Amino acid sequence: MSKQQRWNELADVKDELASRDWFPGTSGNVSIKVSDLPLAFYVSASGKDKTKRTSEDFLLVDQYGEPVEDTHLKASAETGIHCEVYRLTDAGCCLHVHTVDNNLISELYGDVGEVTFQGQELIKAFGIWEEEGSITVPIVENYGDLSKLSEAVGAVIKPDTKAVLIRNHGITVWGRNAFEAKKHLEAFEFLFSYHIKLQTLNVLNKNQSFGGVKNGTTTIS
Repeated sequence: MSKQQRWNELADVKDELASRDWFPGTSGNVSIKVSDLPLAFYVSASGKDKTKRTSEDFLLVDQYGEPVEDTHLKASAETGIHCEVYRLTDAGCCLHVHTVDNNLISELYGDVGEVTFQGQELIKAFGIWEEEGSITVPIVENYGDLSKLSEAVGAVIKPDTKAVLIRNHGITVWGRNAFEAKKHLEAFEFLFSYHIKLQTLNVLNKNQSFGGVKNGTTTIS
């Protein structure tokens, strides 16, 4: 694909996520890989209204998150996280959004450092087809030092990791291309929303048992 095609692909994903109100208050950021050697990717320009589509939505950066072309634009403050994802995975696209559900999940299980979903249909979105298959999302603290935050995210990425939650902040998720990254994000947000609603029903119905999520080795009901 040409650089313009990559740009358009990323812009289309951004528009769709914005239509779901997943970028409140100019929050969040998205990126798409343009080349492997040397690494270069388009990433969100800082402070832009992501509900609008303009010619200045993204800028091209290198493996260190530095612009590779002359520009007055500033890369998203969290570009370092994208650099870690591309360094450690085969990702071709990386998406970061702030939603109420992913913030609640990150706070509920932040002390454990991860949340595991098991035995739910949407897990198939990650290529997991076992009847009792599971997927774990690591959770890191929301460090104010963005270099430290990027390092923390990189430290928990394993070969089978598809996303990382930042506590009381948001989720960073990736895929081999924009379609797969969006699919993974949609699936995680479904799982988060589903679990929070179940937990609410659990309280309202005096601690009746519900399955579907594991916290470490203990099933949360």
